[in-house]
Amino acid sequence: MNRLGSKHVRAYLMACSLVLVFYPLRGHAQQNSDAAKTSVQQTAAEHDGQHDFDFEIGTWKIHLKRLAHRMVGSTTWAEFDGTSITRKVWDGRANLEEFETDSPAGGHIEGLTLRLYDPQTHQWSLYWATSKS
Repeated sequence: MNRLGSKHVRAYLMACSLVLVFYPLRGHAQQNSDAAKTSVQQTAAEHDGQHDFDFEIGTWKIHLKRLAHRMVGSTTWAEFDGTSITRKVWDGRANLEEFETDSPAGGHIEGLTLRLYDPQTHQWSLYWATSKS
């Protein structure tokens, strides 16, 4: 998460919020009328999730932070700037993000995120790669 920057944290928080919005409350679900249940089902069907990452589309200047020493309790952050370019693929059922930056240590970083949407399950799958591995 630290390598991807704050915009991916926003995407993660948005996805978590959607889960909470569409997850019925167990104690109150029994009190709901059939009409209310139908309304919730219609709302979920109208928002199928295919456009959840549309806010990423475009060219962005990004600011990244990562821990200088991970997995050892470090609180020292390395910060650097870069560029992110995201475009729709397959009529919006996928998108491809490329980002590029130079780290404070002088290393060049190129990353790629592929997001794939399954219209049957209304789920996104995310894959991330770096040009170094």
